Amino acid sequence: MTMKTRHISMTKRMSSRATRILESMTYSRFSGCLRSVALGSLSIFLALGVAVVGGSASLAMAQARSAARAVQGKVVDKGDAALKGAVVYLKDDHSLAVKSFITDGSGTFRFAQLSQSTDYELWAELDGKKSKTRTISSFDNKNEFVMDLKIDTGK
Repeated sequence: MTMKTRHISMTKRMSSRATRILESMTYSRFSGCLRSVALGSLSIFLALGVAVVGGSASLAMAQARSAARAVQGKVVDKGDAALKGAVVYLKDDHSLAVKSFITDGSGTFRFAQLSQSTDYELWAELDGKKSKTRTISSFDNKNEFVMDLKIDTGK
């Protein structure tokens, strides 16, 4: 078997049996060179494995930090009675998009899938009357907000 054939044969087996190949190298003047090539390849395989595992952990941490937020609450009058049919507005201060929600009989609303990196404004309206505007800051690290909105209906 020629040196070239032996080298090609060893290269093919290196990825699956790197340790065994290193132990079985017995030929003289090329063994030191081939050992360093094999060790270098083994180091690269190990480094790639560590990078993949480390990358997965980093991705999991990033996903945890970027978990979607939600805001929910109730629209009530000055006597804390639920207001059915009030329109609750949520304004994205980054894109200026506005979402709306019409309250049910219990006066409740909920907005989900809110970005962690965006500020929001929240208010409610009913029959031309408006609640105070509440804000959700991107600097607040909570994921769940409960905000009740009060409208003075004059009743």
